[in-house]
Amino acid sequence: MASIIKRVIPTLDRILVRRAEAATITKGGIVLTEKGVERMVEGMVIAVGPGTRNPQSGSYIPVGVKAGDRVLLPKYGGTAVEMEDKKEYVLYREADILAKLE
Repeated sequence: MASIIKRVIPTLDRILVRRAEAATITKGGIVLTEKGVERMVEGMVIAVGPGTRNPQSGSYIPVGVKAGDRVLLPKYGGTAVEMEDKKEYVLYREADILAKLE
C-alpha cells in the first residue's frame, strides 16, 4: 500500500525537483490527450541534500544547485515521489541534472 508523503529531505547528492507542467492545449486551441503531452524536461528544485562526502576529509562537497533554481532534466530517469499536492516530483542525483537555467 503506497502512502502519500508530506515532506522529503534528500540525502547526500540527491535533488528533489518538481517537473514543469506540460501544456494540454496547443496554441491553435487543440486539446491534447495525456498520451499526446510530452514529458517536460524542465523543473524547479524543491530540496537539495548536503552533497557527497569527501573521502579524505569526511566533509561534504556541496551540490551545485539550490532550492528555487530552474534546471534542465533528462527525459527519463529519476525516482518519482507522490506528495500530498498531486504534482509531479522526481528525485535525481546531482550528476543526472543536465543544466541550471537562468
